Amino acid sequence: MGYHKIEIARGEFGEISKIREECDELLDAEEQGAKIMILCELSDILGAIDGYVKKHHPEITMNDLLQMMELTQSAFNDGSRNAK
Repeated sequence: MGYHKIEIARGEFGEISKIREECDELLDAEEQGAKIMILCELSDILGAIDGYVKKHHPEITMNDLLQMMELTQSAFNDGSRNAK
């Protein structure tokens, strides 16, 4: 099985199934307590998201997503949004 201790369904790059695959790999890495593998899987998730965005929303960039992330963080930080 390689690095992972569970069987993980393979996704298709550019599709949500690939993002799911990488998230499943992240969960397995966390279960194993493998800190470096966790970081690698987080990087792979970003790559899978980038592939999805380029295929399905070519007018959007990862920088656009980062900008939205920062706006959301700001809303939580200033109290405009509350975490539940």
